[in-house]
Amino acid sequence: MAESQLAHRQRLETTVVEGNVNAQARGQFIAALVAILTIGGGTWLIAHDKDVQGLVAILGTLITLAGIFLYGRHEQAEERKTKRQEAKEPQAQRMLPLGPHE
Repeated sequence: MAESQLAHRQRLETTVVEGNVNAQARGQFIAALVAILTIGGGTWLIAHDKDVQGLVAILGTLITLAGIFLYGRHEQAEERKTKRQEAKEPQAQRMLPLGPHE
């Protein structure tokens, strides 16, 4: 019974991890597509004598992408820092209390 429960748990974890990887890949693809279209639209605007609007579209897109990238890196670093701190703590300190008075 324990072995079947373990196998079930491993299948669930595999499904969750694969789902997260697929969702991230889709998100990156959609972000790249939007960026390419926006930069292309900005270039088209510049080519048709709409210099300010085209420049705003291009720079706005690039600044937003850079901001999202840096924010993601910061969040990953914070998560790694938290996990390292949790790994250093003794196992007994990480256990949840068993009752309302503990």
